[in-house]
Amino acid sequence: MPFVALVTILALGQFFWLAALVARARVRYGVAAPATTGHEVFERHFRVQMNTLEQLLLFLPTLWIFASYISPLWAAALGVVFVIGRAIYATSYVRDPKSRSLGFGLTAFPTFAMMIGVVIWAVRAILLGAAW
Repeated sequence: MPFVALVTILALGQFFWLAALVARARVRYGVAAPATTGHEVFERHFRVQMNTLEQLLLFLPTLWIFASYISPLWAAALGVVFVIGRAIYATSYVRDPKSRSLGFGLTAFPTFAMMIGVVIWAVRAILLGAAW
């Protein structure tokens, strides 16, 4: 599970970095807190951070459940894809929001794949009596 722990910290560190970019954009574009609207580039940074928060809510529990019951190595590998996807998403969204599709796909795929894996595992465990 050490690789899963490292991927978790990497994803959280990435979120921290995105928050720092929002703070920097606030200063650069003169958007005083608590405002969440203003300059278009600030709003893009803010949306990237908020969308990442929304994705982390799905990703992190799924990552740990998948790692605990199915495969920590596969969980970590899919987690790396998630982090790379978030980086691509952030860069492309700030540049041009219409170009965010690849990054979003690389973010959504690992989470969705692990969710399906967990459901299959859980149903099998229930049917075979292993969950009780």
